[in-house]
Amino acid sequence: MPQVQIILGSQTDLAVVEPAQKVLTELGIDSQVTVCSAHRNPRRLVKLIEETEAKTDVYIGVAGMAAALPGVIAAHTVKPVIGLPVKSADLNGLDSLLSIVQMPPGVPVACVAIGGGKNAGVLAAQIIALKDAAVAERVMRFKEDLAKA
Repeated sequence: MPQVQIILGSQTDLAVVEPAQKVLTELGIDSQVTVCSAHRNPRRLVKLIEETEAKTDVYIGVAGMAAALPGVIAAHTVKPVIGLPVKSADLNGLDSLLSIVQMPPGVPVACVAIGGGKNAGVLAAQIIALKDAAVAERVMRFKEDLAKA
């Protein structure tokens, strides 16, 4: 079964992840959510990536403010990483967005809108659909349903 690892920098960001989980579940994709800060526990994060690498198709890194988490994930895996910036109190998430998209050459992170959990889930599904025809069919139906709505 396809697998998406969703890693959050803080437990306070769980609400931002719920739309991603909902979409992934609807599309028949398993997801695992783990809270692990790139700043507060970098060794644990690297160990988590090493332990999940073999069973993971896509990572979603959810982070606010300095938003280093998606980049750190990308530095330790060859799998696609989607950054999901979280709205912050001071800069409304612009700080998170810019931190995620300004990655150095060779360490790319895809990025969705600030608070764009649903799109993070859809993008992860589309990446998995490249190699899984059943997921591709479900994503196509999902998009057709969006068009009808």
